[in-house]
Amino acid sequence: MPSENDYVLARDYLDNSRLNLYHYHWIDVFGYRTHPKIPIDGSDLRIADVGTGTGVWLTDLGARLPSSVQLDALDVSFHALPPKEWLPQNVTVRHWDVKGDVLDDLVGVYDVVNMRNFVFVIKNDEIKHVLANLLKILKPGGYLQWGESDIHDWRIDKIHPDNKTDAHKRLMEMTLGQDLRLQATWVGEMTQLFSEAGFEDVEMDFRKPEPHLAFAMHQCQLIIHEIIPRQTRNESVRNEVERLLPEVHKETVAGACFAITRRTVIGRKPKV
Repeated sequence: MPSENDYVLARDYLDNSRLNLYHYHWIDVFGYRTHPKIPIDGSDLRIADVGTGTGVWLTDLGARLPSSVQLDALDVSFHALPPKEWLPQNVTVRHWDVKGDVLDDLVGVYDVVNMRNFVFVIKNDEIKHVLANLLKILKPGGYLQWGESDIHDWRIDKIHPDNKTDAHKRLMEMTLGQDLRLQATWVGEMTQLFSEAGFEDVEMDFRKPEPHLAFAMHQCQLIIHEIIPRQTRNESVRNEVERLLPEVHKETVAGACFAITRRTVIGRKPKV
């Protein structure tokens, strides 16, 4: 079992609240929990949420499905998840590291597998192995849905060319330089990677949020920068982030925000 420290952020109430809020912003942007081309009309489906975190995607979707659908929360840590006693009865909690080996009893069992927000977890040299694992746990004809923020399209939007963005730029530079997991390039290559892994009917849906949603998501994501000072052992980085955040807030209120393209990619495992 991998170390829980493999996660670059935190698993505390601040980070968990960010993830829960971000989920609903994501639904606002895309308009669905599962892509319209993924069939979820059966009563005997088995669905997995890999890297489930707070479990918000799984429980939100489950509330719209028959209680006979089996929902599996897969992760290396469940510190962000509610106690099992407070989860719906059809939710099963299971330790599994998507970067490790596929457990025998997970081979070929899922109709749908969901993943989201792994850009901070998976490095470029790990993505092909991860996709091979995900293909293995799907039933023939089953679907993988994977949503990510494309950090290589991380930009600063502003309402007027003269708006100050110096603090935003400095914070962006510092964030991307802190960890190799924040420099992954595989998000923009996901359709090709899906096809190379053996998925069929691969399709990418990418969205640039409307300005009011981009602004809301920007404020939600700033919580990450509240977390960084508590996580880093680099005192100079901690002090600089703490100095920058009030300036970023001023620039935000004046009409500047981080904006990122979001991508959802789906692919189907061949039926034979």
